[in-house]
Amino acid sequence: MDATCDDFPAVVLSNGVIEATILLVGGSLVRLALAGDENALSPLWNPRRIAAGRPHPFGNGPGFGHFVCVDGFGMPSPEERRAGLPMHGEAHRQRFEAIENSPCRLKLAAELPLVQEFFTRTFYLVDGENVLYVSSELHNCMAFDRPVHWAEHATIGWPFLERCATVVDMPAVRARTRAWGPGADLPHRLASSREFAWPIAPGVDGRAIDLRAAGREPSGDHTACLMDAARPLAYVTFLHPERQLLLGYVFRSDEFPWVQNWEYYPGDDQLARGLEFSTMPFDVPRREAVDMHALFETPTYRWLPAKDTIGSRFLLFWTRTPAGFARIGDVRLEGGAIVVCEADGGTLELSASLGWELSSDKDRRV
Repeated sequence: MDATCDDFPAVVLSNGVIEATILLVGGSLVRLALAGDENALSPLWNPRRIAAGRPHPFGNGPGFGHFVCVDGFGMPSPEERRAGLPMHGEAHRQRFEAIENSPCRLKLAAELPLVQEFFTRTFYLVDGENVLYVSSELHNCMAFDRPVHWAEHATIGWPFLERCATVVDMPAVRARTRAWGPGADLPHRLASSREFAWPIAPGVDGRAIDLRAAGREPSGDHTACLMDAARPLAYVTFLHPERQLLLGYVFRSDEFPWVQNWEYYPGDDQLARGLEFSTMPFDVPRREAVDMHALFETPTYRWLPAKDTIGSRFLLFWTRTPAGFARIGDVRLEGGAIVVCEADGGTLELSASLGWELSSDKDRRV
């Protein structure tokens, strides 16, 4: 269904269980809602709506909610910036053409003229499921192999994101805090450039800090988390135990080995948190990521062959949880279902009839 969201043209997909609103500018997923929810609470970050006309540090562009960063993640180099390349690549600012548009399926396509690539993205729902499936392809229009940077900037915000309430879980095996420089907008609660075991990170004052939830004081931090390569499918979950609501992502660890944990915690009504599954550990300029080459023996970019195409697939689910869910211990795909395991033994099973596609190498083209 064609719609408008915060002055941007959009399409709403609905299957009677969930609704997903997608912008035609950038192909960003900007709203999720459960059918029948009288409050229509969406977990996704929307600084435009929260700011309510006030100036906001992230501006009024289309890059909010879950947006894609390709080809590029983070600040461009001075030369790239002079050539017009924006932060986080150009895809999230491009106007996409709707190639397919039906109540449960939307296929978008856009040229990326600055990087000479072509990007397509398909969103689809299945009747009766709490799951949104997303598949994408990136084509190299140039006649040489190139390192690319690709991140799925999955970002939640207030009011779903609450201090000391909304918690994050994922199967990270190694992690590191970002090296901090001068000029930070918010104070840091984490020590600079330190390795740690997720979710307990070293604080600037020597305290051990549990990163699962936002703290009580304003802060801004960034950490790199390496997914378990022994698991073909990794996951990230955002759980609000009191509201009994859960947003989860399942993706391939060989496509996105990193999850960047971006914390932006100023005043309560502007809280934002990104768990950005990515080809690189931090959002840094292209040269820096390529020069790094690897962290924790894991590459910091992905190759896009000459005149060829690479792809990615992931799914996300938005659902209510049973009472007592406080910590997610595992998320698995089994026999056409997502099995969510609470750390203390409870389980939640959701139909995911197309989940097998994540485990398949068909048409992946690396």
